[in-house]
Amino acid sequence: MDYFSAVRAFLLAGDLQSFSKTAQQMSLKTSTVSRYVSELEADLGIALFNRSTRGLVLTEGGRVFRERAMVAMEAMEEARSMASSLNASPQGTLRVTVPTSFGRKHVVRHLPAFIGQYPRISVDLVFTDDVINLIDEEIDLALRIGVLPDSRLVARRLASHRRIVCASPAYIAAHGEPSEPGDLTRHTALRFSRAHDDKWTLARADGKTPRECAVPVVGQIRADDTDALIALAVAGCGIALLPAWSIGTELARGELVHLLPGWQAGAGQPAPAIWAVYPPKKVVSSKVRAFVDFFAERLKDEDEDAPPNGRGGS
Repeated sequence: MDYFSAVRAFLLAGDLQSFSKTAQQMSLKTSTVSRYVSELEADLGIALFNRSTRGLVLTEGGRVFRERAMVAMEAMEEARSMASSLNASPQGTLRVTVPTSFGRKHVVRHLPAFIGQYPRISVDLVFTDDVINLIDEEIDLALRIGVLPDSRLVARRLASHRRIVCASPAYIAAHGEPSEPGDLTRHTALRFSRAHDDKWTLARADGKTPRECAVPVVGQIRADDTDALIALAVAGCGIALLPAWSIGTELARGELVHLLPGWQAGAGQPAPAIWAVYPPKKVVSSKVRAFVDFFAERLKDEDEDAPPNGRGGS
């Protein structure tokens, strides 16, 4: 039983004293209104109306139920009105989960402008590299990086996600520079411990053949944090395969050099990207929509400004 519709039909029938008039006002069949009331009576275990040729008359139980039901319906209408106003004007607390390094570099820096544009939204940031259940953790929105698995979540692509080979000038001076992917086997690699294996799969950025190759890499250091790998690469501890969005500053300063500029981490199909994901709803709240639209514009600009293939430096 659609309890909400049944209660609405009951209240209106009590006012109009007619199933047919109630049906007309609710754009329903008379039989549907009658069924709603019968189902309510069965659920409550009492008769709500005395039916006669002159119309419907509330029973004593019907009058008691009507009094309480009217209070509940008024509260429901007030709740709907408040929720609608939230959707019309972005406001309220927005819980967002972001990857740790990406959040520090590309979310925090834009938050002052976002809050300035939407002063009635409070942002609760959750920094984690783990994929958490948004519904169980009461998260409104997540920014995720990579290839999304099939899920019930709604996703919007915000920007590309390229990973490139890089090292410090000091490392290159001491150990030389690889001229092709196979040369990486003779170098010290800084490995990301969340990767599935110790192979870097590289693809030609220009589409030439060979299009893709998998290179086994070795090294003494593994880490599960992108910022740690950046610091180690800058310190000359080895060659790293890092997201382009994470090392723009280091490339610009000349602290890192983009190696093998014709290659990048194998993209595969579908290509990895930076995504905004959120639970499916009939109406997306205005605070979620505001955040996604705002960062889609900011990250698009940064994607267009990303370092081109080639050496970084001042």
